[in-house]
Amino acid sequence: MTADRNVYGTELEPCSTDPTTGFLRDGCCRRVESDRGRHEICAVMTEEFLRFSEARGNDLVTPKPEFEFPGLDPGDRWCLCLARWLEAEEADRAPPVVLEATHEAVLRDVDPDLLREHEYDRTERGGASE
Repeated sequence: MTADRNVYGTELEPCSTDPTTGFLRDGCCRRVESDRGRHEICAVMTEEFLRFSEARGNDLVTPKPEFEFPGLDPGDRWCLCLARWLEAEEADRAPPVVLEATHEAVLRDVDPDLLREHEYDRTERGGASE
């Protein structure tokens, strides 16, 4: 089996195991043929994005144990649906992206320069919960 690759063409890094994310709930934003939502983009949640997503009918804050979904807080990393991230980007609400943990398949639909504009800056850790 070929290793999953990130947008840099290197081995895909985990997005998050706390909370555990990914379509397969293995911590990685893998390309999975049966995943119609394409949970391939690793993003760091922001209050602004979480409110945006809820307003669009996708509440990412409320836990849903029946779907192994813990509910998200600002600062959590999560594998987002590509279409939702693009919608948020168009509305100037896109959360930062962890490029090392974002699957290379997104490059078919997103310009690399756009991803770099939204690259998560690991030195800016602060935020709502710290």
